[in-house]
Amino acid sequence: MMHNIKINSNQFLVLVIFFTIGTSILEVPSVLAAKTNQDAWITAIIGMGIGFLVIWFFTAIALWFPHLTYVQINEKVYGKWIGKAVSVLFVMMSLLYASTLLFQSGNFFNTHIMPNTPVSALNILMAGIMVLGVYLGLETIARSAEIFAAFFIITFIVFTVLIVPDIRFDNIKPVFEAEPKTMIKSSFFFVLISSGNAIVLLMIFPAFINKVKQAKKSFLIGNLIGGLIIILITFLSISVLGAAKTANEVYPSYELAKRISVGNFIERIEVLMALLWIISLYFKLILYFYATILAIAQILNLKDYRPIIMPMGIIAVVLSLVVYPNIIYKQNWDNTTGNSLTLVVGIIFPLLLAIVYGIRRKNLKKEVTK
Repeated sequence: MMHNIKINSNQFLVLVIFFTIGTSILEVPSVLAAKTNQDAWITAIIGMGIGFLVIWFFTAIALWFPHLTYVQINEKVYGKWIGKAVSVLFVMMSLLYASTLLFQSGNFFNTHIMPNTPVSALNILMAGIMVLGVYLGLETIARSAEIFAAFFIITFIVFTVLIVPDIRFDNIKPVFEAEPKTMIKSSFFFVLISSGNAIVLLMIFPAFINKVKQAKKSFLIGNLIGGLIIILITFLSISVLGAAKTANEVYPSYELAKRISVGNFIERIEVLMALLWIISLYFKLILYFYATILAIAQILNLKDYRPIIMPMGIIAVVLSLVVYPNIIYKQNWDNTTGNSLTLVVGIIFPLLLAIVYGIRRKNLKKEVTK
């Protein structure tokens, strides 16, 4: 069942864009501004450049065995047991991050939109949509992403046009005030959140995409478009709100949307920004969860992944309620343990995989030709 799934490269492109944007559209401006002040948008550009190289590296790894997922490549290169052990850590990361996104969506709705609704109810509702999406399969997820993509892009363009009159270029001066070392160091947060986590997309690319060459371009271009959107949001946040206010806001781009006022008629359209964020968060959430379910099924050699969807969905909801006591704890965790986890699973493990593949390359090629 799992091997008959195929999506096209355009659908994958949209999924990559949504995954790259994810929660970054609301959170990245604040984190970067806290570290590099008005140079946050330049830091984001540096991060996008480094992240693009990371995505290129991921595509290179995946194309060694174009018919295998990342979990299967681990077993092929490392051997059965070491491969499974590495894949278990991969599953732990993707499940934890799915739970994190459930926490973030529940916390956001509870704080800004539905303060009288229990967070647990909000998390369960979002998890229900997540579970249903994964149960219906990758093709359904990809088609729904295509439908939402047009709405997302049009709404984002409208939002950008409406906020442009509020730009104050004095807010981004002086340029390059932050030290180059600080900017490069801070850019790694951007790299990890937008590109390092994209290792989970190797559970889809290129095994479940019908045209591999076009899919590689889609992976790279999707990451580039997502990165440009985050850079633009960061620039707008700094130039409109100022570096200090951007750094102090938990969700600066949501605050940015509150500033829009056209003729005292078009006002308070921050719900549109919330909608953009929820759309991108949902697709990042569902890709994390899909990668988790498919990886577990392949580690356990299951023929069908559907029986484990509901139990893992319940675990994700429970984790989302206990993973962080509050948003401040989450921000601290993201900047320390979270970054380290992504660095190990998303960057170091793939580098080790490349080294082991380089050593065993001849033997692996002989196995493939047999």
